[in-house]
Amino acid sequence: MTKQIHLAAHFPGVNNTTVWSDPGSGSQLDFDSFRHLAQTAERGKFDFFFLAEGLRLREAKGRIHDLDVVGRPESLTVLSALASVTTHLGLAATVNSTFNEPYEVARRLATLDHLSGGRAAWNVVTSFDAFTGENFRRGGFLHESDRYTRAEEFLRTARELWDSWAPDAVVADPESGRFLRPDGVTPFRHRDRHFDISGLFNVPRGPQGHPVIIQAGDSEDGREFAASSADVIFSRHSRLEEGRAFYRDVKRRLAAYGRRHEDLKILPAVTYVLGDTDAEAAERAAEIRRAQVSPQTALYFLEGVWGRDLTGYDPDGPLPDLEPNLDEGVSKGDAQFRRDRGAVAAKWRAIAEEKNLSIRELVIEVGVPQTFIGTPRSVADEIDHFVQTDAADGFIFVPHLTPGGLDDLVDKVVPLLQEKGVFRADYTGPTLRDHLGLAARPLAPRPLAARTEEIS
Repeated sequence: MTKQIHLAAHFPGVNNTTVWSDPGSGSQLDFDSFRHLAQTAERGKFDFFFLAEGLRLREAKGRIHDLDVVGRPESLTVLSALASVTTHLGLAATVNSTFNEPYEVARRLATLDHLSGGRAAWNVVTSFDAFTGENFRRGGFLHESDRYTRAEEFLRTARELWDSWAPDAVVADPESGRFLRPDGVTPFRHRDRHFDISGLFNVPRGPQGHPVIIQAGDSEDGREFAASSADVIFSRHSRLEEGRAFYRDVKRRLAAYGRRHEDLKILPAVTYVLGDTDAEAAERAAEIRRAQVSPQTALYFLEGVWGRDLTGYDPDGPLPDLEPNLDEGVSKGDAQFRRDRGAVAAKWRAIAEEKNLSIRELVIEVGVPQTFIGTPRSVADEIDHFVQTDAADGFIFVPHLTPGGLDDLVDKVVPLLQEKGVFRADYTGPTLRDHLGLAARPLAPRPLAARTEEIS
């Protein structure tokens, strides 16, 4: 059976994947940037628009990392604004479960679901470091080993809040408007290791019942959490064989939780580069990758692994003779530098020696690989092959430019996927759950059988 492909768009945000020096590079803060990328994704009939989140500016050698100087806007605020300039596109916010509280997050997400007509999604993430926690009242209180325990309990609590409103708690009276059934809302009471809350939730059940839940963890705990609780996995496995192995592993876990194969969509983060020929695309891809890894960025990455200030080293020269300092680090707030730095350094040195690479060439070599490179036709064929052979259910595209980085994908590749019959020609339903083919629990107001008290 031919699978339908799911596509989503990631706002590239503040990081080293964005080519800041490109003349087409725009603001990371102006609303027009968010609107352009979101409306382009909707024009391409994408499932959803995805925003990441950072709760603290990263630091390198005690100074704010240069790529963070434009700041990191709050996701739900941006998406609430985008709800007014889009009609079908799903709106996915990254919200941290370590430094927020269930009642507040459940309320904000339910509000977005109402404002957007059933298009809200929540990327549930955790925070691993006390450095980020210093920004919060209880900074650093949670040991890393407990992060998924809290995340699971956080999500469970949020779902109890959403479920405390019956689907028909708010009913329609054609003469007087909408009313609340007195028995339509039940008190909630949740007590466990992390939360002890009770009361009445004050936002009606949203059009989707629950917002779509996205999860991005790749650890054993992360995969199990996704299999038990998530609707979508934001995966990092963008190579074909790795993708197939990850896909098999996570999908096989679903049965233990009474879930079907199609109840969880696996969407790797990917990039693309187009050209009139494959050779032209490859040349352009190499130029983009080199622009992404500036000399400054190359040293930043090496310092993050080596744990040393390497200011005096030439990015276009060889790796330092110094051994890594594994006791301390010079970079804070960047998750990729927190584990197994000794093993990573040894691997990097072996690659550099084998291929005779400079520091900058090494960082380009070991960085996140570019995914789809070629003509529009070859890229469309490769996307389809990836999905039809069960390496993914679709993709979250991360462009290298803001805000025009999706324009040629939507204009040149999406029509070819539609021509193949593997991607929608138009939206067939109003909610994000409709786009993803997921079961929904819609709010369905019904006429009053007897007059009830009006909500004031």
